[in-house]
Amino acid sequence: MSDVLKVLFLSPEAVPFAKTGGLADVAGALPEALKRLGADVRMALPFYRIMRERDSQTRPLLKDLKISLGTETLAANVLGTQTEGGVPVSLIEREDLYDRPNLYGTPEGDYYDNLERFTFFAHAALKTAEALSFKPDVIHCHDWQTGLVPALMKGPYGATPFFRGTPTVFTIHNIGYQGLFQAQKIALTGLSSQQFFHMEGLEYYGRISLLKAGIVYSDAVTTVSPTYAREIQTPEYGKGMDGILRHRRTSLRGILNGVDYQLWNPSRDTLIPANYSTQKMAGKPQCKEALIHEMALNESLEKKPLLGMISRLDSQKGLDLLVQILDDILALDVGLVLLGSGDDRIQRAIHKAAKSNRGRVGLKIGFDEPLAHRIMAGADIFLVPSRYEPCGLTQMYALKYGTVPVVRATGGLDDTILQFDPRTGKGNGFKFKPYEAAAFLEAVRGAAELFLDPKAWKKVMANGMKADFSWERSAQSYLELYESLTTRSV
Repeated sequence: MSDVLKVLFLSPEAVPFAKTGGLADVAGALPEALKRLGADVRMALPFYRIMRERDSQTRPLLKDLKISLGTETLAANVLGTQTEGGVPVSLIEREDLYDRPNLYGTPEGDYYDNLERFTFFAHAALKTAEALSFKPDVIHCHDWQTGLVPALMKGPYGATPFFRGTPTVFTIHNIGYQGLFQAQKIALTGLSSQQFFHMEGLEYYGRISLLKAGIVYSDAVTTVSPTYAREIQTPEYGKGMDGILRHRRTSLRGILNGVDYQLWNPSRDTLIPANYSTQKMAGKPQCKEALIHEMALNESLEKKPLLGMISRLDSQKGLDLLVQILDDILALDVGLVLLGSGDDRIQRAIHKAAKSNRGRVGLKIGFDEPLAHRIMAGADIFLVPSRYEPCGLTQMYALKYGTVPVVRATGGLDDTILQFDPRTGKGNGFKFKPYEAAAFLEAVRGAAELFLDPKAWKKVMANGMKADFSWERSAQSYLELYESLTTRSV
């Protein structure tokens, strides 16, 4: 028997294949970090249209794999590819389910048959592992789209010799997305209604919840930061799932996401005007000067605090607070550069502020990856005033770029940012707790005032740049969790 731990990693999205949000970043980076630590990781994803259009390097693995979907038996083809780091990936192909313009729905709402789509994916991913004789020691599932798998492992698949006793880990990336479907569709899943559709099972106020299925039936539940793991056990943040999470609290762990320092590192970033590091900081002011020029801001801002924000423009991200105090923030004699899109009302309010403060506010509606890097490098202060934030990555990027974060003390923001204390020289940013515009303004004011003290500012920048939030640390925590669930040590 091999001593290598085998992990089947199931996610509805992963970079570089398909992405709608931070889940894809995690699912792209974590398997590679686990592989570097010696695990044998295999991934499975649906084969979406976006992958077909990119003509990714795939090869046929399995043809006409028979998959049960309720009373029907459907065929799937399975294509093989691998990540840049060499992790094998199985892509589940079925045109009528996955060959669509988007991953989960349209701007009008979710696809009507998402239960069918992700039930099919759950069964096909397990059948593929069996057909390829990859017998996992643990199955790691991500978000509601894979929540059926832990239930299947406690039901029909757990009874098979191939999967018997295989533990599952279920990771919640954002508890707001719960995979809710009509109760009468339970037969589609391949689960017995009597055994699984009840209050202690996957029933949620008379509907099926795939998120709840993952929480209830997995052997361990994780989420993406220690603070978020505590928050989701409360009515304020639990989105109705707090009771079941409190019930499972001994199996719940918060493991902070990591950062890909190959992509986000000012010493090697090819998307910024000048590279820099803690030893050679001359590139940082050059990046600021270039950003001010690019966004048509006043040159006088080169000597004043320049605030940056890269975000979805909605109230979850705290943009409603920003709109309330934008005039007060600008009265601090600062500039602001903002990149993002989202809520129409918020977009219009910020657009109006940008028009009436030409030279002080730079706004780009939409998403622009190279500009995101240039803002990260060129700004002095980075704003993340989220109402809630499971983990957050931008504040960790900002630290690496010497761009001092101002964040609300919630979720992963609270775990990664330590309030700077000028007396001790400890800390890497600024935090505020109440979700109130006045508290946010006070934190921004504190950062803007510290900027005027060059010695203290250099210290808080250096503290942030030295922080290590690499994926290796997170992967090691997951590896320890996997090993605790298996009957043998590695």
